[in-house]
Amino acid sequence: MKDLGVELPGALETRRAIAQGDLTAEAALRARLDRCAALEDSIGAWVHLDIAGALATARALDRGPVRGQLHGVPLGVKDIFAVRGQPWRCGSPIWHDRVAEFDAGSVALARGAGAVILGKTETTEFAGYQPARTRNPVVPGATPGGSSAGSAAAVAAGMVPLALGTQTSGSIIRPASFCGVVGFKPSFDLIETGGISVFARSFDTVGAFARSVSDAALAVEALSGLDLQPEAPGSWTALSILRSPVWDAASPDLQREWAAFTDRLERDTPLGHTPFSDGFYKALAEIPALHARIMATEAAQALAYEAMIAPDLLSAGLHAQIVRGAAQSPAHRHADRMQMIALRLRAMSETRPGEIWLTPATPGAAPAFESGTGDPIFNRIWSLLGFPCCTVPLLHDPAGRPMGVQVVGRHGDDRAVLSVAQWLMQHFGATGRG
Repeated sequence: MKDLGVELPGALETRRAIAQGDLTAEAALRARLDRCAALEDSIGAWVHLDIAGALATARALDRGPVRGQLHGVPLGVKDIFAVRGQPWRCGSPIWHDRVAEFDAGSVALARGAGAVILGKTETTEFAGYQPARTRNPVVPGATPGGSSAGSAAAVAAGMVPLALGTQTSGSIIRPASFCGVVGFKPSFDLIETGGISVFARSFDTVGAFARSVSDAALAVEALSGLDLQPEAPGSWTALSILRSPVWDAASPDLQREWAAFTDRLERDTPLGHTPFSDGFYKALAEIPALHARIMATEAAQALAYEAMIAPDLLSAGLHAQIVRGAAQSPAHRHADRMQMIALRLRAMSETRPGEIWLTPATPGAAPAFESGTGDPIFNRIWSLLGFPCCTVPLLHDPAGRPMGVQVVGRHGDDRAVLSVAQWLMQHFGATGRG
């Protein structure tokens, strides 16, 4: 794994140091700008760096009172979010010259909390599967994942302590796992999505990348208004292992590492049984295909304008996905939606508050850049159910490439998910800094 040099203070550390007078927002920002200058040419994490605007914001923060939870914290924003005065290209040549005239709701909330918006991070085409130019900063020659490629890479490289991303299938958990950082996808609909390019409205969820669980919690706290900082053990009612119905997709390296990790966990920790009945566990196996069908149908609706004005500028893969989605019959569309709703209701009825389970974040380590952005097979189930997930970098393959452990809980159990993730980092990994 590539050595990226000296670690910089994380988001919480930065905020505290500024509040105590030991650091200025401008100094914190300049340290990140130095990292960007040193690494950006080789990584390509950014669509746009707003150096002048970020410096002006930092200086204004240094002249005034503490603004909020993100006071003075540099922040990267995925380029499907509107950020006033900055490019809003969504990874597509269709919108190459577009500049946003307003902030997405989540971006406005981050600004109001005192964040210093450093710029826009690279995304795959409309947050789909066509790769961005971004390279994995910790695994040379590998994909950083998608669709939030630039956000994951920027955090992994220390360019920012926090970055915003979105997940529709596996676009937070997968790149975080591949880049060896923490990725948190909160409960569906927890964070405002206005001003963000839509791909599939039933699944699109705003989340965060960080080098520690507490920093990821801080970002989502600032955007949701909830208290999400991890609690001590005992705040969750049960912890279990769930390899998931897609276990056969796991690589041999992942299967070996997972067995060793769960053996160690079982020696040290009382574990419960899977929270799902045998019947519902079998039903979970149908979700990846269901998720893909609904995602295609809704993408065809969300991107109808782009498909109408510039079909030749869409990638072949996205164009085919839109065609498949548009071809779904009314009966199939209705049946898929009813099945999704039934699964969500059943998942809540089969679980209790505070039940948390662990499952792989990805089938293995980051594949080669030329192969695409990786398979979201271990993420589709939870994205369709709308459950909160947090991946923590606890596993490595024999070559030292990171693989994440995905912590999952029922809808609304975001704090319990983060608490287990923090506990795992403390006992089986390392509490990273930005």
